[in-house]
Amino acid sequence: MEREQIRVVGISGSLRPGSFTKKAVMLALKGAQEQGAEIEYFDLATCRVACDGNTDDDGYPESVNHLRQTVKNAHGLIVGTPEYHGSFSGVLKNALDLMGFDEVQGKMIGLVSVAGGAMGGIGALASLRTIGRHLHAWVVPHQVAIPFASQAFDQNGELKDTKLRERVLEVGRQVSQFSYLHHSAAAQKFLKAWQEATPNPGGEHAF
Repeated sequence: MEREQIRVVGISGSLRPGSFTKKAVMLALKGAQEQGAEIEYFDLATCRVACDGNTDDDGYPESVNHLRQTVKNAHGLIVGTPEYHGSFSGVLKNALDLMGFDEVQGKMIGLVSVAGGAMGGIGALASLRTIGRHLHAWVVPHQVAIPFASQAFDQNGELKDTKLRERVLEVGRQVSQFSYLHHSAAAQKFLKAWQEATPNPGGEHAF
């Protein structure tokens, strides 16, 4: 049987040229691609993501609709951010605020962060994990915080630490694998059978 095609979209919360966050996201996307996923990087620099509280399409440029549709059409997301003051970036917060259940619910999300200090963005990852739960997404267990970002990458944009590089690749692999399991015909058949299963014959007195 032919494997169903899975789409994974990467989003970076940094607009800086030569962004270490983008490098990390692109590496995680490579991991997803290794597992057979179709990948796409959505550049927030192409999208005016200032959110004014509207939940409909009025007043927003077409680029926002493109962001929403791109995420909605994906099975999984790789979300990366630099850590600012213990949390994730403002541009990423605005982008997430422009979306909701229609775009994110049921998606698999993998998280990566970068920071100039030793903690590597742990606070930012915790905040993003909370947002993922609020949007009814499935945030995969594996995540990566890259410390001392300015020293972590070589001149070619590759992570110097091979073990750290492997961990970032694994984020993408898990997003691809879990997306496939969640959306495959076999999984949907199992869920349907489970939902339609006969109630416990022991009833309320069963132990």
